[in-house]
Amino acid sequence: MSTTALWLTVVALGLYHGLNPAMGWPLAVANGMAERRGRAVVATVLPLAGGHFMAIAVALAPFALLGWYVEWSRVIRIGAGMAVLLFGAFRLVHRRHPRMLARIPPTRLAWWSFLMATAHGAGLMLVPFMLGLCAAPTAGATGHAAVVNYVAGATAGTALLVATVHALASLSAGIGMAWAVYRYLGLRFVRRAWLNLDAVWGASLVLAGATGIWLAA
Repeated sequence: MSTTALWLTVVALGLYHGLNPAMGWPLAVANGMAERRGRAVVATVLPLAGGHFMAIAVALAPFALLGWYVEWSRVIRIGAGMAVLLFGAFRLVHRRHPRMLARIPPTRLAWWSFLMATAHGAGLMLVPFMLGLCAAPTAGATGHAAVVNYVAGATAGTALLVATVHALASLSAGIGMAWAVYRYLGLRFVRRAWLNLDAVWGASLVLAGATGIWLAA
């Protein structure tokens, strides 16, 4: 898979995470309706995006450090893919998650978002694609030397950039979805979307893990 395709996947997963009710946009809708202000919708989504970014960064950081061991990169990438796949299978079997909307103080929104994204494996889903980017060859170098140069010079930076790009895409989708529900779709839509995405989320983790294994093979 090319570098462009990997980055597009990071963005697509960000949009998907932003649309997933489990990542918090229903809380933005609830706060907007409680305060009867559209501004409250956006104000709620911002700390949620910050928490999501932290969850992604924390999940990617250990694998970015493992990227220094270039001779084990294929094993690490296959192992990461297996971890994502197995976690996705677990989520398909155990599809539990809170179904009641509750107003959460702004000071706790980022922490709540961090915990939810971590529990749902949002950062883990990105690991195979981040490792693929870390292994991408740089200009002017080929083969093993290209991998060594790229990993040695940009692994941590790549992890941070992936987390940033993904979080911005998730923020955009989350704001768009929250605003659409707040202004046009109503709360009945929230209940349907919340329930219907559970299985899709688990299947997405399985697909991301299988893709990671395929990229490393």
